[in-house]
Amino acid sequence: MSRLKRVLIAGTGPAAIQLAVMLKNRMNCCVAVAGRESVRSEPFFAAVHDSGRRIRVDVQNDKHRQLEGECFVDDVFHGYGTVSGEWDTVILSVTTDAYLDVLKQLGEQRLKQVECIVLISPTFGSNSLIRRYMNRIRADAEIISFSTYLGDTRRLEDKPPSHVITTGVKRKVYIGSTNAQSPNVDRLCKLYEQAGIAVEVMRSPIEAETRNISLYVHPPLFMNEFSLDVVFGRTASKKYVYKLFPEGPITPQLIRDMRTAWKEITGVIERLNMKGVNLLQFMTDDNYPVRTESLPRRDIENFVHLEPIHQEYLLYIRYASLLIDPFSEPDREGKYFDFSAVPLRQTFVNKEGYWDIPRMPKEDYYRIKIIQGIARYVDVSCPTIDKFIAAYERKLEEAAQALKGERLSDAFVIQSFEEDIKMICSAIEAGLI
Repeated sequence: MSRLKRVLIAGTGPAAIQLAVMLKNRMNCCVAVAGRESVRSEPFFAAVHDSGRRIRVDVQNDKHRQLEGECFVDDVFHGYGTVSGEWDTVILSVTTDAYLDVLKQLGEQRLKQVECIVLISPTFGSNSLIRRYMNRIRADAEIISFSTYLGDTRRLEDKPPSHVITTGVKRKVYIGSTNAQSPNVDRLCKLYEQAGIAVEVMRSPIEAETRNISLYVHPPLFMNEFSLDVVFGRTASKKYVYKLFPEGPITPQLIRDMRTAWKEITGVIERLNMKGVNLLQFMTDDNYPVRTESLPRRDIENFVHLEPIHQEYLLYIRYASLLIDPFSEPDREGKYFDFSAVPLRQTFVNKEGYWDIPRMPKEDYYRIKIIQGIARYVDVSCPTIDKFIAAYERKLEEAAQALKGERLSDAFVIQSFEEDIKMICSAIEAGLI
C-alpha cells in the first residue's frame, strides 16, 4: 500500500528543508521535522518558531525552478525523544553514522507504527544495517535507499537557517527498496522526475547504495598526506579539493589510488553478486560531464576494458578537464568559471566549543571503515582502502596529541564502528541485502 501521507523528516539541515518543501508542495503530505537538541540546531528551531513554522527554498539556476518554494511544516520536534503522533514514513536526512542513534531515540514503539523508512544519502550497507535493527526490535517496515541526495543545498549567509538555496542538482540518482513491488518507490520517482531528475530503480537497496560517487572519489581526494596536512592545519596557504598539485592534491599517484580503490570496491560488489560501476562513465554521465574533445565517448564506454595505465590517464584527463566548467561562458578575457576552486576546509571550533573535523573527511571515515569491514567479511583484499584509513587515523592521533588539553569532539577518536559492521555483515549472511 502506498502511504507517504504523514512524513517525519529526521534532520534539520538544508537537505531536510528541501525535501520538506517538495513533499509538502508537490505531494501534499503532512510533514514534520525533528532534530537533535544541540547548539548547532538551536538557530534552526528558533527561526522556524519565529516564522510560524515557515521554511523556504531558493534555487541558483532557473532551470531548477521546480525545486523552489516555501511552505508551513505541520510540526517541529526539538529532540527526537519529543516526537509525538503517528507517522507512516520516516525520512533519515542525517549523516549515515547517526542512523541507528536517531532510530533508537525515536523508540521501538514508534518505529513499530512506521511503514516506510527512506535513507536519503546512505552508504554501502546502510539499508542492511537498518533492516537488521528493525528485525531485531520486531518492526516491519519497507526500507528505501537512494544512492545520494538529489543535489547541493546550502544555507544562505544573510538568511535564517530555515531559508536555504539549492545550487546544483544531480542529473540522475538511483533507488532501491526492500519491497520488490513498491508504490512508495513509484511515488518518489515521480516526485524526483517532476524536478527534472532521472531515477533508475535498482534490484536491491544495496545496489542503489553502490551508486554514490562519494564512495569512489572522496577517500583518495581527502585521505592523502597533502589533503590531511591542510585539514589538520599543517599547511598555511589555501588549497583546493579538485585542483592539480600543487594547488590541490591531484597527482598521478592519487589517480592510481583512486583507480585501485575503485577496483577493490568493485571486488566487494561482485562478491555480493552485483554489477560494479564503470567509474569514468559514472563520473561523466551521472555527475559532471566534460566535452567530448577531452574524453571521447568510446573511451568512456570502454573504460572497464582498458589497461590500468590507460584508465589512470583518462581519469587524470577528466579532472584536468574540470579545472574550469567546460560548459560555462567565458568572460571577455576568455576565462571560464573556476569550477575546481572548492577549498579544503580545516579543523575548527564548533558551536558547542569543541574542536571538530570538517564533514569531509569526517563522514568519509565512517563510509570507508564500513566498506573495509564488509571487504574483510567477504574475503576481498583492499590494501588501498587500508592505506587511506591508516593515513587518516595516523593524522587523528597526531592532531589529538597536538590539541591535548583542548576540548575535542568525538571525531578525533579512532573508531571501529564494530556494532554497525557486525549488523551489516549478519544481514548479508541472512540475505537481507
